[in-house]
Amino acid sequence: MKLTLFCLFALITAFSYWLRHINLQNLKQHGETVPEGFEGVIDVEKLRKSSAYTFDSSRLGLWDSLFDNVVLIVFLFGGLITLYDRYISTLSGSVTISAVLFFMLLTWISALLGIPFDLYGTFRIEERYGFNTTTPRLWIVDFFKSQAIGAVLLAFLITVVFQLIQWSPHNWWLWVWGFMALFTLFMMFISPYVIEPLFNKFEPVTEPGLEDEIRIMMEKAGLKVGRVMQMDASRRSKHSNAYFTGIGKVKRIVLYDTLIKQMSHGEIVAVLAHEIGHWKKGHVWKRLLWAEVMALAGSWVSFKLLGWPGLPDLLGLPADISLPAKMVVLGFVASLALFPMGPFSAWRSRCHEREADRYAADLTGRPQDLASALVKMSAENLSNLFPHPLYAAFHYSHPPTVERVAMLRSWEIVNTVGGRNMETGHF
Repeated sequence: MKLTLFCLFALITAFSYWLRHINLQNLKQHGETVPEGFEGVIDVEKLRKSSAYTFDSSRLGLWDSLFDNVVLIVFLFGGLITLYDRYISTLSGSVTISAVLFFMLLTWISALLGIPFDLYGTFRIEERYGFNTTTPRLWIVDFFKSQAIGAVLLAFLITVVFQLIQWSPHNWWLWVWGFMALFTLFMMFISPYVIEPLFNKFEPVTEPGLEDEIRIMMEKAGLKVGRVMQMDASRRSKHSNAYFTGIGKVKRIVLYDTLIKQMSHGEIVAVLAHEIGHWKKGHVWKRLLWAEVMALAGSWVSFKLLGWPGLPDLLGLPADISLPAKMVVLGFVASLALFPMGPFSAWRSRCHEREADRYAADLTGRPQDLASALVKMSAENLSNLFPHPLYAAFHYSHPPTVERVAMLRSWEIVNTVGGRNMETGHF
């Protein structure tokens, strides 16, 4: 079985690398053709720069992935996990403390091994293409701050989970699922006000004249203006974006300050309308509900498999390895089993993005503004405008930008024709 799992892992990895290859080949083939609707904002020179950026970023991602996979093979298939597990067991006689140490040290080792790739990506590639504004000091502060927050949260989670396992050995899967569901909701509530401000400054949108336009659009959608914030993203990067965060009374829409500088007021309002679309269409709750249903099923399956004596032998490991080590084995096996779910999850996300685009077009009555915003964001972020369809099916949570712009342009034509028909009295 060990050989079978290794071959399956190698097959999935090879397929992932093949997807990356055909994606770059597709870019190489079409990367100098300006798409319809992008004229005047993107030219051939910009496309060449975008292609170079995509190739450099992908090359770094490939080396990072190769390194991670080699480490994973040595750790799981080379027996290093057994030595690590036995070492951790000598540090404490407490099952819970040993579990915290087991996962904490693994997390720190993983973070340390990833530092060279992160540094190269930030201070070489991002710097080369004019995106990086992060200073070495800020990078270090961010790194230690994120590690500290992650360590506290991880220690808390592992402690509670293992206490629940010991307290209810026959039904812990249900208690753990319930606890994790509540913790997820709790984090969605506190993150916008406690964790995110530790890294960025958030304030109401200050662009002169924009507030009135936002207020009109928000009132039309039945929402309050105070939930639209701008973030000082320019402290770290010149990339632009917007996102939706939080739930309930703490939900908010966040605009990068870089996006506000790059867009016209109409385009900014259109981007806001798209984010409001996620809100009004209930995408957050739908995704959360789906995640919890899957988590409940996964918790029960984990309970069964972790109690199965044959689990360690799947990787040729001793039967007496600890529960944390068994969880790592289970996580690896689950990642292989769930690989086919990736395209489905990406497809659901793309459907939600199309719904949000449709909502924005209907709310503003100006699909061309969102189309124009997407074109500008693609140009400013040096996005790949020519992803291979199969690669996009596996990895894209949003429809490819060219497809989104074409769809918005078609809605614009329909709206225009519809308006003319109404003016002439025709249906």
